[in-house]
Amino acid sequence: QVQLVESGGGSVQAGGSLRLSCAASGYAYNKYCLAWFRQAPGKEREGVARIDSDGSTSYADSVKGRFTISRDNAKNTMYLQMNSLKPEDTAMYYCAAGLGGYCPLSSWKYSYWGQGTQVIVSS
Repeated sequence: QVQLVESGGGSVQAGGSLRLSCAASGYAYNKYCLAWFRQAPGKEREGVARIDSDGSTSYADSVKGRFTISRDNAKNTMYLQMNSLKPEDTAMYYCAAGLGGYCPLSSWKYSYWGQGTQVIVSS
């Protein structure tokens, strides 16, 4: 059984930083695509960033240059460093995992999801 648990969310003022973590268990972690998604109230879920098993990354245009995704396979943990936060980054953030190969930033790829961690950015 794959389990993903996010942590690190919270409230921060615009311009501040947060670091989200996603701890995983129950599978061959290093073979999986990993990603962060977010969903704001009244909006559709959107992909934020993804990282392949070989460490290749891609980002949504809205977060490029501000967010950094990384993974530590030895610790079965993925991170999202979020800098220069804006009020429009306010959302529930979810980590997700999908078995390797092609790793798009689209939810259909990802079979396993965490419960989410809330990020609130005030102006």
